[in-house]
Amino acid sequence: MIDSSKLDEPRWYVLHTFTGYENMAVDNLNKCIVKNNLQDYIMEVKVPMETVIEEGKNGKKKAVERKLFPCYILIKMRYTDSLWHTIVNSRGVTGFVGPQGRPLPLTDEEVKKMKLEPVVVDIKVEVGQQVQVIDGALIGQIGRVISVDAETQRCKVEIEMLGRATTVEVEFSQIEIIG
Repeated sequence: MIDSSKLDEPRWYVLHTFTGYENMAVDNLNKCIVKNNLQDYIMEVKVPMETVIEEGKNGKKKAVERKLFPCYILIKMRYTDSLWHTIVNSRGVTGFVGPQGRPLPLTDEEVKKMKLEPVVVDIKVEVGQQVQVIDGALIGQIGRVISVDAETQRCKVEIEMLGRATTVEVEFSQIEIIG
């Protein structure tokens, strides 16, 4: 059940696209937003991505971006019937995910789990501290903080991978301070 106090708030919805057309659908929707002056109704359109570690040629591991849900994109908007028509008629979009093609907003728990909204973490990270990665592709890795950006809630951590020091950027919510 949708909280009536949240009816005017923008919510996240899922759109289905043709296979391989996710980025094109996002581009077309962004152009449509500008062309039709819909910035007050549609806040964000994106392809959900994840970083995974793949073993490449010669056994070397590297971090690569991969689509989290192929054939789906996410849209944050204030829903109206006229917007539904505009969106489902955009090139590359086949429709909303929901009963009879009508949009069903993601729950607050789903939004939190998919990390669609930024999470502000109250943690005091300083250069030189030892941290452990607790979320993401590098979970379990331990490293030393080499730079901190409190404004974006990100820091650079030097970890050891395959006997080499590697610098990675992580969000504050992905680490915990050791000791």
